[in-house]
Amino acid sequence: MTAAERREQLITIARELFADRAFDGTAIEEVALQAQVSKPVVYEHFGGKEGLYAVVVDREVTTLLTMMRASLTTGTSRQLLEQAAITLLDYIDTRPEGFRILVRDSPMGSQGASFQSIIGDVATRVEGILVDQFRKRGLEAKTAPMYAQMLVGMVGTTGQWWLSVGRKPAKDVVAAHIVNLAWNGLSGLERKPTIDAP
Repeated sequence: MTAAERREQLITIARELFADRAFDGTAIEEVALQAQVSKPVVYEHFGGKEGLYAVVVDREVTTLLTMMRASLTTGTSRQLLEQAAITLLDYIDTRPEGFRILVRDSPMGSQGASFQSIIGDVATRVEGILVDQFRKRGLEAKTAPMYAQMLVGMVGTTGQWWLSVGRKPAKDVVAAHIVNLAWNGLSGLERKPTIDAP
Protein backbone atom coordinates (compact mmCIF):
# COMPACT_ATOMS: atom_id res chain seq x y z
CA MET A 1 0.00 0.00 0.00
CA THR A 2 1.15 3.52 -0.68
CA ALA A 3 1.19 6.00 2.20
CA ALA A 4 -1.94 7.69 0.79
CA GLU A 5 -3.76 4.37 0.48
CA ARG A 6 -2.76 3.40 4.02
CA ARG A 7 -4.01 6.75 5.33
CA GLU A 8 -7.38 6.23 3.62
CA GLN A 9 -7.60 2.71 5.02
CA LEU A 10 -6.97 3.98 8.56
CA ILE A 11 -9.57 6.73 8.16
CA THR A 12 -12.18 4.24 6.92
CA ILE A 13 -11.54 1.85 9.80
CA ALA A 14 -11.54 4.66 12.38
CA ARG A 15 -14.77 6.11 10.98
CA GLU A 16 -16.54 2.79 11.54
CA LEU A 17 -15.14 2.41 15.05
CA PHE A 18 -15.94 6.00 16.10
CA ALA A 19 -19.50 5.60 14.78
CA ASP A 20 -19.97 2.32 16.62
CA ARG A 21 -18.10 2.99 19.87
CA ALA A 22 -17.68 6.78 20.05
CA PHE A 23 -14.38 8.54 20.71
CA ASP A 24 -13.85 7.23 24.23
CA GLY A 25 -14.68 3.64 23.28
CA THR A 26 -12.22 3.54 20.39
CA ALA A 27 -8.55 2.73 20.87
CA ILE A 28 -5.66 3.24 18.47
CA GLU A 29 -4.79 -0.41 19.09
CA GLU A 30 -8.10 -1.45 17.50
CA VAL A 31 -7.52 0.73 14.45
CA ALA A 32 -4.02 -0.68 14.02
CA LEU A 33 -5.21 -4.26 14.54
CA GLN A 34 -7.96 -3.99 11.92
CA ALA A 35 -5.55 -2.36 9.47
CA GLN A 36 -2.95 -5.04 10.26
CA VAL A 37 -0.30 -2.43 11.06
CA SER A 38 1.58 -1.43 14.19
CA LYS A 39 0.39 1.43 16.42
CA PRO A 40 3.34 3.64 15.39
CA VAL A 41 2.02 3.60 11.79
CA VAL A 42 -1.25 5.16 12.97
CA TYR A 43 0.64 7.73 15.08
CA GLU A 44 2.89 8.54 12.13
CA HIS A 45 -0.14 9.46 10.00
CA PHE A 46 -2.29 11.26 12.58
CA GLY A 47 -0.24 11.96 15.71
CA GLY A 48 -2.76 10.15 17.90
CA LYS A 49 -6.42 9.37 18.38
CA GLU A 50 -7.41 13.05 18.56
CA GLY A 51 -5.79 13.76 15.19
CA LEU A 52 -7.46 10.77 13.58
CA TYR A 53 -10.83 11.76 15.03
CA ALA A 54 -10.39 15.34 13.78
CA VAL A 55 -9.79 14.10 10.22
CA VAL A 56 -12.87 11.86 10.34
CA VAL A 57 -15.08 14.67 11.69
CA ASP A 58 -13.69 17.19 9.20
CA ARG A 59 -14.57 14.91 6.29
CA GLU A 60 -18.13 14.46 7.56
CA VAL A 61 -18.55 18.20 8.13
CA THR A 62 -17.30 18.92 4.61
CA THR A 63 -19.63 16.33 3.09
CA LEU A 64 -22.72 17.63 4.88
CA LEU A 65 -21.98 21.30 4.26
CA THR A 66 -21.34 20.61 0.57
CA MET A 67 -24.69 18.83 0.34
CA MET A 68 -26.52 21.63 2.19
CA ARG A 69 -24.95 24.42 0.15
CA ALA A 70 -25.79 22.62 -3.09
CA SER A 71 -29.41 22.07 -2.06
CA LEU A 72 -30.29 25.55 -0.80
CA THR A 73 -30.30 27.25 -4.16
CA THR A 74 -33.53 28.64 -5.54
CA GLY A 75 -37.24 28.37 -4.95
CA THR A 76 -39.91 29.75 -2.71
CA SER A 77 -39.33 29.94 1.03
CA ARG A 78 -41.28 26.74 1.54
CA GLN A 79 -39.28 24.97 -1.19
CA LEU A 80 -36.03 26.01 0.50
CA LEU A 81 -37.26 24.54 3.79
CA GLU A 82 -38.20 21.34 1.95
CA GLN A 83 -34.76 21.22 0.33
CA ALA A 84 -33.02 21.62 3.68
CA ALA A 85 -35.11 18.87 5.32
CA ILE A 86 -34.63 16.43 2.45
CA THR A 87 -30.89 17.11 2.25
CA LEU A 88 -30.27 16.47 5.94
CA LEU A 89 -32.32 13.28 5.75
CA ASP A 90 -30.37 12.30 2.59
CA TYR A 91 -27.13 12.73 4.52
CA ILE A 92 -28.44 10.67 7.44
CA ASP A 93 -29.69 7.99 5.03
CA THR A 94 -26.50 7.69 2.97
CA ARG A 95 -23.95 8.30 5.75
CA PRO A 96 -25.48 7.03 9.02
CA GLU A 97 -22.06 6.33 10.54
CA GLY A 98 -20.94 9.88 9.79
CA PHE A 99 -24.14 11.29 11.28
CA ARG A 100 -23.66 9.26 14.47
CA ILE A 101 -20.15 10.68 14.76
CA LEU A 102 -21.32 14.26 14.21
CA VAL A 103 -24.13 14.21 16.76
CA ARG A 104 -21.66 13.43 19.50
CA ASP A 105 -19.75 16.26 21.18
CA SER A 106 -16.09 16.67 20.42
CA PRO A 107 -14.10 14.78 23.08
CA MET A 108 -11.71 17.68 23.52
CA GLY A 109 -14.52 20.16 24.16
CA SER A 110 -13.17 22.27 21.34
CA GLN A 111 -15.15 24.81 19.38
CA GLY A 112 -13.98 23.27 16.11
CA ALA A 113 -16.07 21.60 13.47
CA SER A 114 -18.89 19.63 15.00
CA PHE A 115 -22.55 18.96 14.41
CA GLN A 116 -23.27 22.17 16.32
CA SER A 117 -21.15 24.20 13.92
CA ILE A 118 -22.90 22.55 10.98
CA ILE A 119 -26.28 23.28 12.54
CA GLY A 120 -25.14 26.86 13.03
CA ASP A 121 -24.20 27.18 9.35
CA VAL A 122 -27.51 25.71 8.19
CA ALA A 123 -29.45 27.83 10.68
CA THR A 124 -27.78 30.96 9.29
CA ARG A 125 -29.09 30.06 5.84
CA VAL A 126 -32.58 29.35 7.19
CA GLU A 127 -32.45 32.62 9.12
CA GLY A 128 -32.40 34.59 5.86
CA ILE A 129 -35.57 32.83 4.76
CA LEU A 130 -37.27 33.55 8.06
CA VAL A 131 -36.29 37.22 8.23
CA ASP A 132 -38.02 37.77 4.90
CA GLN A 133 -41.14 35.89 6.00
CA PHE A 134 -41.23 37.61 9.39
CA ARG A 135 -41.12 41.05 7.76
CA LYS A 136 -43.91 40.15 5.34
CA ARG A 137 -46.09 39.06 8.27
CA GLY A 138 -45.33 41.97 10.57
CA LEU A 139 -43.34 39.86 13.05
CA GLU A 140 -40.10 40.92 14.74
CA ALA A 141 -37.26 40.05 12.35
CA LYS A 142 -34.76 40.11 15.23
CA THR A 143 -36.27 36.87 16.55
CA ALA A 144 -35.58 35.03 13.26
CA PRO A 145 -32.19 33.61 14.44
CA MET A 146 -33.91 31.91 17.39
CA TYR A 147 -36.59 30.40 15.14
CA ALA A 148 -33.93 29.26 12.66
CA GLN A 149 -32.18 27.33 15.45
CA MET A 150 -35.51 25.76 16.41
CA LEU A 151 -36.29 24.66 12.87
CA VAL A 152 -32.87 23.22 12.13
CA GLY A 153 -32.72 21.56 15.54
CA MET A 154 -36.09 19.98 14.84
CA VAL A 155 -34.81 18.45 11.61
CA GLY A 156 -31.61 17.19 13.27
CA THR A 157 -33.46 15.63 16.21
CA THR A 158 -36.08 14.08 13.96
CA GLY A 159 -33.26 12.69 11.84
CA GLN A 160 -31.75 11.00 14.88
CA TRP A 161 -35.11 9.45 15.71
CA TRP A 162 -35.67 8.38 12.09
CA LEU A 163 -32.31 6.63 11.98
CA SER A 164 -32.98 4.86 15.30
CA VAL A 165 -36.34 3.44 14.10
CA GLY A 166 -34.91 1.95 10.94
CA ARG A 167 -35.61 4.84 8.54
CA LYS A 168 -39.37 4.36 8.55
CA PRO A 169 -41.55 6.01 7.40
CA ALA A 170 -39.93 6.87 4.08
CA LYS A 171 -37.61 9.87 3.88
CA ASP A 172 -39.97 12.00 1.77
CA VAL A 173 -42.82 11.31 4.22
CA VAL A 174 -40.69 12.41 7.18
CA ALA A 175 -39.54 15.53 5.31
CA ALA A 176 -43.15 16.38 4.37
CA HIS A 177 -44.22 16.17 8.02
CA ILE A 178 -41.27 18.26 9.20
CA VAL A 179 -42.11 20.94 6.66
CA ASN A 180 -45.81 20.67 7.49
CA LEU A 181 -45.16 21.39 11.17
CA ALA A 182 -42.59 24.08 10.48
CA TRP A 183 -44.51 25.83 7.73
CA ASN A 184 -48.00 25.64 9.15
CA GLY A 185 -46.71 26.45 12.61
CA LEU A 186 -44.92 29.51 11.23
CA SER A 187 -48.05 30.66 9.44
CA GLY A 188 -49.84 30.96 12.77
CA LEU A 189 -47.13 32.65 14.82
CA GLU A 190 -48.26 35.21 17.35
CA ARG A 191 -46.55 38.62 17.36
CA LYS A 192 -45.58 38.40 21.03
CA PRO A 193 -45.97 34.82 22.30
CA THR A 194 -46.33 34.23 26.04
CA ILE A 195 -46.62 31.21 28.29
CA ASP A 196 -50.01 30.84 29.98
CA ALA A 197 -48.91 28.24 32.53
CA PRO A 198 -49.25 29.34 36.19
